Amino acid sequence: MVDDIRHSTATAFLQEERLKLFAFTVAEKRAEYLWVLRAFDIARANYVVLLHAADVADTLARNAPADLQLGAAEIAPLLEQLHAWELLERSYDGSRAATLAEYRNRHFVYQFSGAGYKAFRAVEDVLGARLDDASLSRLVLPELLADMHELAEANRQADGDRIYRKLSRLDSTLSEMATRAAHFYLVLGDLVRTTEITPETFLVHKDALLTHMREFSSDLTRYAPKLAEAIATVESTGISELIHRAAVSDERVFLTVEERRADWRARWSGLSHWFVAADAELSESERLREGTMSAIAAVLSLLRRVTETRKGGVSRESQLRHLAGWFANTSSEDSAHALFHAVFGLGRPRHLSMVHPDADIIPTSRSWWEAPPVEISRTLAETGRAPSPGLPGRVQRNDGGIRRLREQQLEAQRVRSAAARSLASGGVYERTLDEEETEVLLGLLNAALTARVRVSGRTSGSTGSDSGVKLTLTTSETSTVVHTARGRLHLDRLQLDVAEVAGR
Repeated sequence: MVDDIRHSTATAFLQEERLKLFAFTVAEKRAEYLWVLRAFDIARANYVVLLHAADVADTLARNAPADLQLGAAEIAPLLEQLHAWELLERSYDGSRAATLAEYRNRHFVYQFSGAGYKAFRAVEDVLGARLDDASLSRLVLPELLADMHELAEANRQADGDRIYRKLSRLDSTLSEMATRAAHFYLVLGDLVRTTEITPETFLVHKDALLTHMREFSSDLTRYAPKLAEAIATVESTGISELIHRAAVSDERVFLTVEERRADWRARWSGLSHWFVAADAELSESERLREGTMSAIAAVLSLLRRVTETRKGGVSRESQLRHLAGWFANTSSEDSAHALFHAVFGLGRPRHLSMVHPDADIIPTSRSWWEAPPVEISRTLAETGRAPSPGLPGRVQRNDGGIRRLREQQLEAQRVRSAAARSLASGGVYERTLDEEETEVLLGLLNAALTARVRVSGRTSGSTGSDSGVKLTLTTSETSTVVHTARGRLHLDRLQLDVAEVAGR
């Protein structure tokens, strides 16, 4: 239970960190941020990874619109903010400094982070996508069948590289086919449900749309049994050997062979499920064929509805024209309000009541139409409720980090106490102090020498204590030499005495 809670907490934290990558899309200077990232993408296409603010300015001067021509001084804070959002990684470049003053002023170069580049590409894909460009890919079905037969032959010949190439192509082709089909039916659903479509646009494309879906359904019905038979042929050649050979030839060096084998086993299971139905379940090809038939029926229903509308002469445009005529012919303003309420179903405006800040000058009995304007919160205007500060933000606690730091602190204290006891028992003369004992001795010397404040005359001596031991400094006619792991320590005319503190 505790492990599940920790896992869910770690997952939520990771999601918040990933969502921070898209903060630039809603920032005030989102256009500037987007073009700065595009400058890095343009440089990346030219095999240039690291960019300085001046390099970004030069790239924008050649590619950005005139209103987004930024100088290096304006780009620098944008780069720092993108680095704070973890879209860019920052490193120091001292080679750009020509003088000492420039060297002291830090020169940074930036590059895409791994997650930052994925976030930027996701935004660019959304901005550049044509949402009305959708089609079903029926021409890939014969290619899938040919690749299946070649995969079986490659497995018989134990050709691992060829198996890897064919499996990769089959996986990418089926993924693209599923993505295009989902996009096509999403666009088609919007077409069927929308009320803004003009009959002329639909009637021009209806024949091509119906032909496209019927040809895809026919090809899918014809090739699905052949592909299921080809999958059975591939599995008869030894599916375990096929998965192992593909994993060995896989070039993802950051995954172990076992991880690659598990990945390709899952991919083959998905490929097989596309055309081979499991117990009491439909295969993906059968679901796609049923979805195509349902889409054809929906398009025919829309065609019949559009045709009947054109024959009857009643359309959205004619309905709005009749409604405008009713509004124009109402006998009074109250009748127009009643008609508006009946047609659009909107209620009366919400009335708010609050005290004006300057109540002595503006009485509460005066109408809001006559009184000067007063600022109100958006919450009060939209919901009628007074605004509240809301719940306090969640405190981010790192209990694991605190526990590790505490353990390190306790371990350092134990090591220092052991070194102090060893120093007190063995003394500082006629032996070489190790690193820990040297650290304790230097701390004691620092405390003792700080206490030797000479006001007048001679200072007879001073002490310093730490970790249960006490060091006493006294004046001497001779100098003291202490051998340590860091070298020899010379104390001019001083004598050292280390002893344990009484009572510890």
